[in-house]
Amino acid sequence: MNAMIDSSLADHAAIRCAFVQARANGLRAKDAAQAIGSSEGAVIAAHVGQHEQPLKAQALKPEWFEILSALEPCGDLMALTRNESVVHEKDGVYKGFSREGQVALCNNDDIDLRIFFFQWHAGFYVTETGRDGKVMRSLQFFNKHGVAVHKIYAREATNLQALEAVVTRFVDARADYQFVPAAAPAAVADDSSMDAEGLRTAWAAMQDTHDFFGMLKKFGCERQQSFRLTQGLYSEALHLNAVTPLLEQSAATALPIMVFVGSKGCIQIHSGPVKQVRPMQSAGGADWINVLDPGFSLHLRRDLITSAWLVRKPTSDGIVTSVELFDASGDVVAMFFGVRHPGEPELTAWRDLAENLPRA
Repeated sequence: MNAMIDSSLADHAAIRCAFVQARANGLRAKDAAQAIGSSEGAVIAAHVGQHEQPLKAQALKPEWFEILSALEPCGDLMALTRNESVVHEKDGVYKGFSREGQVALCNNDDIDLRIFFFQWHAGFYVTETGRDGKVMRSLQFFNKHGVAVHKIYAREATNLQALEAVVTRFVDARADYQFVPAAAPAAVADDSSMDAEGLRTAWAAMQDTHDFFGMLKKFGCERQQSFRLTQGLYSEALHLNAVTPLLEQSAATALPIMVFVGSKGCIQIHSGPVKQVRPMQSAGGADWINVLDPGFSLHLRRDLITSAWLVRKPTSDGIVTSVELFDASGDVVAMFFGVRHPGEPELTAWRDLAENLPRA
C-alpha cells in the first residue's frame, strides 16, 4: 500500500478498508497497522460499531483489574505480552490476582504477570473471522499511544460462554478511546556525570533484586548506563547472539529458567525448562529464535538486539545472575534468570551457563 493513512484524519471506514487489505497481504495486526500509518490501538478503535469488515471490536469499561479477575471461569486462555522485538505467549487460567494501587500481580503455575495499570488506557473485545470461517476472539489492551500492553486470546478449551459473559458485563457502548503520539525518549545523561563510585557502593549493598530499581532512581542512572559503570564487577557485555546458546543449552540440559518479556504496561514470565528451540529466517530478512513448547512460545528477533548484558545482583540469598537483552529503543526487551524462590540461592547450573556465554 503506497498511501500512508493518518488515523487522526482519515475516517474509520477508510482505516478499516486499508487495514483489511494489509491483513490480506499477510501482515500481522500490529504490522498491518504500522503499514497504513496508524497505531494498532487506533485501528482497533476504528472497528467499533456496525460495519462489514471481518474484524469487529467492542470497547470495554476501563475497569482493568475487575476484567482480568473475572476471567477465571473462562478456563484456558493464552496470555500475550510483547514489545518491538520479542513476543511471549503463555497458556493458562487467569487466577491468583492481588493488587496494590495501580500495580497488580497474577501468579499461578502457568500465568505469571506484573501489571502496571497506570499505563493502561483502552481495552477492547475483538473478534476476527478468518478466510476459513474460524473466529479468533481476544481481549486487547493499549496504552495512550495505541501500543498494546497485553492481549488475551481464546483457545480451543476456553469456555466461550463464560468469556461472553465477561464481555457483556464490561462492554461500554459509550467509550470513545483516543490515542496520542508518543514523545521522543528523554536523553540519557553522560556517564561522566554519574556518581559511579556511589553507584558501585550501593550496588554492593543490595539485599534484594527489587532494590535495583530504587538504586537507579536514587542515582538518576539509566539501566544500561549502570551496567557500563559497573562493567567487569557486576556486569559484562555479551555477544549480541548470546541468547541462542542460552536457550539451546537450557533446552539440552532441561535447566529450568525464567523468561521475562515486558511491554510498557505488563511483564509476563515463564518459569520452567524450554524444549523446542527453533531459529527461523523470514522472507523479509527478520532473524528469529523461537521456543515452540506446549503452553509456552517465545519469538525473539535476534537482528533487533543491539546489546546484551550479564548482570550480577547481590541479595541476602547470594548473587542473582541475569541475562538482559536490549534493542534500539534502549529498553530491556527480555530478561533471563535461573528458576529460584525467595530464601534459596540461584541454581549453580544456571550461573555456570550464564557466566560462560560468549562476551562482546
